[in-house]
Amino acid sequence: MQVSVFDSFSLKDKRRIIKSLKDRIHHTFFVSIAEVEHQDSIRTSILGVALVTNEKRFADSVLSKIVDFVRKIPQLSLVDYEIELL
Repeated sequence: MQVSVFDSFSLKDKRRIIKSLKDRIHHTFFVSIAEVEHQDSIRTSILGVALVTNEKRFADSVLSKIVDFVRKIPQLSLVDYEIELL
């Protein structure tokens, strides 16, 4: 998922906000999450989320809830996302 960070004026600001987001998502949904691109961009981040399960419907539900969770965070704007189930 690609997010824009509104309250970021330096890499330190962005990293603090993204780390907080990753921690909240990890602890709320029990998934793995990492910043996979744009680590050196001040206002943009691309995050990858992984979930291992044997039920596609459950995975789709959890990943959709994560998207809704990110949409509700006022410091961020969800620019784009893709859910891929394998």
